[in-house]
Amino acid sequence: MPETDANPAMPPKPPDSPASESEPVWTYRGYRLRASEFTTAMVHFFRAEVQRANVWRQRLDTTTNWAVVTTGAAITIAFNQSAHHSVILLNTLLITMFLGIEARRYRYYELWSYRIRLMETDFFASMLVPPFHPAADWAESLAENLLHPSFPISIWEAFGRRLRRNYYLIYIILAAAWLVRIGLLPDQAVSWGDFFQRAAIGSLSGEVLIISGIAFYAFLFLTAIFTVGLHQASGEVLPRFGELDHHPAITHVNGEEGQSPRPWFRLGRRRQQLLALIITDRAQEVSHSILKELNRGVTAMQGTGMYTGKTHSVLMIALTVTEVPHLKAVVRQTDAQAFVIVSPAREILGRGFMPLQEQR
Repeated sequence: MPETDANPAMPPKPPDSPASESEPVWTYRGYRLRASEFTTAMVHFFRAEVQRANVWRQRLDTTTNWAVVTTGAAITIAFNQSAHHSVILLNTLLITMFLGIEARRYRYYELWSYRIRLMETDFFASMLVPPFHPAADWAESLAENLLHPSFPISIWEAFGRRLRRNYYLIYIILAAAWLVRIGLLPDQAVSWGDFFQRAAIGSLSGEVLIISGIAFYAFLFLTAIFTVGLHQASGEVLPRFGELDHHPAITHVNGEEGQSPRPWFRLGRRRQQLLALIITDRAQEVSHSILKELNRGVTAMQGTGMYTGKTHSVLMIALTVTEVPHLKAVVRQTDAQAFVIVSPAREILGRGFMPLQEQR
């Protein structure tokens, strides 16, 4: 029978033995952190991400201020009888450019906010709720976001959200100002023909400009309506319309009473999981190095090379994608003649990975 060990992410401890202050609770690639050191590192990381989010939030406010100031200036100039009403149209295009810039900045703000919310819900909140167990995969979600940053919301959600929050009033004011400027200044338009004639700009007829304006505002209206249901933004206090009562994420992560529920915004992403096979004649030394350096469990099996007829040991290790370079270095230092195979694993459940539980 093959020798089988678990794959712990950290050394197991007796269930009732209190950890001493000097005992490392987190060991990885030469780092040995005590509980106080790990908490201090998380606190500093949290403060850094909050500062990052604040900077991008200020950039959002700056873009909105640009839009408000330019709108006020454009309307003031346009209502001067010596000025042309095209100033308002040009300002509308400028406001649209500001909206695009702000949507892009909002996606960056949400990237930092996502990390902050992960730490708030799964690290700090778990300290307050007995039995003080965070969700098993929250660290994987945070690590995945650090290793492979990706925007948590789409550009359409960001565009629609900023449009509904700030810019729709600016567009309404610009449209109203343009209609008043065309219809009432320098005197009231007496007919639709007169109104269309006043709306013309150079070779562009008034009918073309008005139809284009209606189409543009219809696009903005439809975008604002159809993006209302996009609720991936984690950094905002948003109405959930009651659907979270049946949301699959609002369950006990391990199916146990008292365990912290999974936050609604977390998709449960984790680092790619792999399965490594090492064919070696120095199984004991290689296994000892892997257990010591990577802190991963090793399963030993026997295999026979069909070409030579010799018996070799086959070591099986479950690990994540970030541990592969370290594994190669450890094997190379212990047995340079070893044969290493690394292949992707669909899912790994058990100690050191996702808990083995009933899958929904």
